[in-house]
Amino acid sequence: MEPKNYTDLKKITKIGVFTSGGDAPGMNAAIRAVVRTAIYNDLEVTGIYRGYQGMIDGDFTAMNRRSVSSIIQKGGTILKSARCLDFRTKEGRQQAFDNIQKEGIDALVAIGGDGTFTGANVFSTEFNIPVMCIPGTIDNDLYGSDYTLGYDTANNTVIEAIDKIRDTASSHNRVFFVEVMGRDSGCIALNAGVGGGAEAILLPEVNTGIDGLVEEIEFAEERQKTSMIVIIAEGDKNGGVYQVSKQVKEKFPHLDVKVSILGHLQRGGAPSSFDRVLATRMGYTAVNELLKGNTRATVGLRGTAMITTPLEEALNTKEFKLDEELLEIANIMNK
Repeated sequence: MEPKNYTDLKKITKIGVFTSGGDAPGMNAAIRAVVRTAIYNDLEVTGIYRGYQGMIDGDFTAMNRRSVSSIIQKGGTILKSARCLDFRTKEGRQQAFDNIQKEGIDALVAIGGDGTFTGANVFSTEFNIPVMCIPGTIDNDLYGSDYTLGYDTANNTVIEAIDKIRDTASSHNRVFFVEVMGRDSGCIALNAGVGGGAEAILLPEVNTGIDGLVEEIEFAEERQKTSMIVIIAEGDKNGGVYQVSKQVKEKFPHLDVKVSILGHLQRGGAPSSFDRVLATRMGYTAVNELLKGNTRATVGLRGTAMITTPLEEALNTKEFKLDEELLEIANIMNK
């Protein structure tokens, strides 16, 4: 079957929507917005299970308004997610295209992170199919949007955990080292650290070093603090939470040191009000931008306005997302 020439299509009639990569609270709300906005505009919608893998396997489902009833409040993704090595090959992408062509899909809405964006850009370029991306990752590390889906919810989850850990830390005069997600981004660590009143915060983007942390702890002891919370992003360059806690214990053998790794707890749970509204706005914008002829772009929030950014720009621009003022505030609050 000869591929359709998508540049000659005058009208999109069916949109395929999928989620890919790590799940994030708000993905279901985005799916709901895509489906209902598309139906409002007299389009058909196909859900693609398990991201690019489902595209290769032809794992599709027709979606209507009832398909997305009562999902706005749910975490995770009803369309599931999966890693897909086959999509990195030309043969895998050809199979995916053949399947969506048979399904009659004219355009795609991809919800996910950096890997999802990369796959969407390559796929759209090779087969000239319109695609619009929605940034869904708790790390808040994508260019083109002030906030990504799931970031606000993850922050709230971490702060709730910090509050509970502080209760036991205070009861037993302990120092807790709490590791949060953020391999290359310290956004969660910084915001949750400030919101949770942490005594020290270690970030991938800021080289605090063990010596700097030791100074923070010494200063806290001078103020006769009997318990402390240290937040460490998983991508911190000091060797990880266990290595950091070990070195601190060697410096301060009298301290009762404990480690808590929050892990995938941060990805789950019902999305916050902010994430639900953001997801709804993003899904609505993604469909309308496709109908305007926009493609190979990501939707995003800048200030209070919805914008789009070309995928090439979003993928090739590294944005320092840590709030400089918040970094200064964290430093002052720790003193």
